[in-house]
Amino acid sequence: MSSTQVEISEVLGELRQMAPAGYAIGLQIQYTTPKFMFQTYSKEWLDFYSQRGLLMLDPTLAWGFENTGAVRWDALKDNDPAGVMKLADEHGIKHGITCAQETEGAKDGIRSIGSFAREDRDFTDQEVATISARFDMLHAATDGQAQLSPETVQQLKNMSIMVTHPGS
Repeated sequence: MSSTQVEISEVLGELRQMAPAGYAIGLQIQYTTPKFMFQTYSKEWLDFYSQRGLLMLDPTLAWGFENTGAVRWDALKDNDPAGVMKLADEHGIKHGITCAQETEGAKDGIRSIGSFAREDRDFTDQEVATISARFDMLHAATDGQAQLSPETVQQLKNMSIMVTHPGS
């Protein structure tokens, strides 16, 4: 395993500890398709979200495609006509933040978006800063996929599948 793979794996583990209700991270999104997708939300929520087509209605994603930086979900609740955040709350995904990063000078607007959740309380300002820094590191580490060796790219894709579908 390369140092990049180890670093990414370690950061994903840290984020899992900091976001006990789960996260969804799409890295290097071109148009609407991420090159790497890491998800740790419950299977129940992932299935519910997918079956109802909530991706197209999710205010966290809308924010992430229009902004960079980090935002608390409380700031997005007024822009949620479909009630996605209320549905998430009903599934134990109550408090969260969304981070977005864009590659400078990239044609076609390549960006990464990640949402991180807790059930018990809001994230502290320090936690928001730490999660944002780790997220930015993931975006930078996967930027310019052509610079990564084919073995590293394949391992990251394998990790993506394992995290998205635990146990597979």
